Amino acid sequence: MNNIKRKLAAFTFRTGFLAVFFLTACDKGFEEMNINPNSFTEPAIDPLFTNSIIRTVGTGTTDRNRTNIKYASGIMQYHATLQNFWYGEKGVVNAQTGNFFETVYTSHLRELMIVIRETEGNPELINQNAIAKIWKVYALHRVTDAYGDVPYKQAAGAPEGIYKPAYDKQSDIYPWMLQDLEAAINQMDAAKASFGAADVIYAGSVPKWKAFGYSLMLRLAMRLTKVDPTMAQTWAQKAIAGGVMQSNADMAKLAHISANENTWNWDARELKRESLPEGNQGLGFVKMGKTFLDLLQVNQDPRIPFYMTLWEGNIDAKQGQVISQTTAIELQKALPNGYDPNTIGTVIPGWKNELLREYSEPNTATIANFSAPTIILSYSEVEFLLAEAALRGWETGVPQEHYHKAIRANMESSTLYPNSSVANVAITPEEIDTYIAAHPLTGSMPEMMQQIHTQFYLAHYMYLDFFEAWSNWRRTGVPTLQQINYALNATGGAPVRRLMYSFEEKSLNAASVENAIKNQGPDLYTTRVWWDKE
Repeated sequence: MNNIKRKLAAFTFRTGFLAVFFLTACDKGFEEMNINPNSFTEPAIDPLFTNSIIRTVGTGTTDRNRTNIKYASGIMQYHATLQNFWYGEKGVVNAQTGNFFETVYTSHLRELMIVIRETEGNPELINQNAIAKIWKVYALHRVTDAYGDVPYKQAAGAPEGIYKPAYDKQSDIYPWMLQDLEAAINQMDAAKASFGAADVIYAGSVPKWKAFGYSLMLRLAMRLTKVDPTMAQTWAQKAIAGGVMQSNADMAKLAHISANENTWNWDARELKRESLPEGNQGLGFVKMGKTFLDLLQVNQDPRIPFYMTLWEGNIDAKQGQVISQTTAIELQKALPNGYDPNTIGTVIPGWKNELLREYSEPNTATIANFSAPTIILSYSEVEFLLAEAALRGWETGVPQEHYHKAIRANMESSTLYPNSSVANVAITPEEIDTYIAAHPLTGSMPEMMQQIHTQFYLAHYMYLDFFEAWSNWRRTGVPTLQQINYALNATGGAPVRRLMYSFEEKSLNAASVENAIKNQGPDLYTTRVWWDKE
């Protein structure tokens, strides 16, 4: 984090350019605002907040997306690859393990902390201040979930003159995040002004930001079910009483357009780059993982054509000429996880590289389309968590009703994506009804927990939210992941449970890193974060 000073000049330029470009693309009236986003003496909070949203979800910065794709999706065995630079799947140590940490503190949070500072104590800007504080919790909960102990109280870093911030214990960070969410939500006033067009998620809607804040509170509360059930129950019930999302119309999402790389969905960009190398279509680095496809197939899941295709469907995705054929359920085939070009022949005799073309890829016409929305937090997830809360007796609803609402909401949200109405790819109302009828929530509490969180896992591919699937797996143990004991792994064959701090941070902020290690354990992939209790 010591590199903040030398990054400031370049960052300032990028902040202004990206925020203004994105808003120009998405809102035709914003260019009329004659604001200089590069001014740090009198900061223009609107474009700074816009840029914080855009960068936090990954557009314009590869580190967040590569961590989501190359680490989290591989850890969760959604994807398989024969390359060992998909580090999560095989548990291989690489310098990129710390890139997400560095990017959040030197990019995502920088402008957000300025917004918070410049709006603090101003009664006319209480909504902007509250929304920025909610967004800060969203940004930092990802970081602490990935690494454990991280800076929270001193997250502002260099703008506050702090170049070696102290690391806070995750056991302190979680209560602080929940308290900060509650305080921010309580200060909001729908009668006062908000961000308006600069808010590219909810257009400044105070009621929707409140619902987002309470839904995020529910996510964080449920994270604590193993380590502190009492705290988990208290905050889950607060969130539910406050008012969580009620429909897909409430979900937090960022729209994208395909006109320019600066406005693409960069998770989709990363998947397309990995699955469609120039001149070697069908021989890309990413294929569908066996753990994931096996679960989809055993559940006779209608999302299979929406999620994946054979390589020809991706080549012609723009024209939509063949995806109705190449997405047929019976054609889909998953690559076993945990192998490289030299070892794959031990499980697939007679292997040769050309055989890669027989294996399914993420569907770049739909979920991995450049103009697909980034789903930040979904109504579907909220209903899955409500199903669990009801199962635990923390909520008065019927667990199965929430469970079925979650599945339905996820499948119906497919209509937000490009090419969602193409024959065979479309998920029809009849298919949704049939699937729900075939999936009652029954059995013992452990069995019902297994059912809820299996569906949670299957649903989160719709949103390419592999971070959240990974966090939920660490809490629940669902699904059961294949043991991968790759020759170069650093986990002894166990799945990765946290990311390691950056090499730069260990060098330049060594004392803080060392204190974190003393508190939570060795800086290893296998060390559990505080809430990931055995």
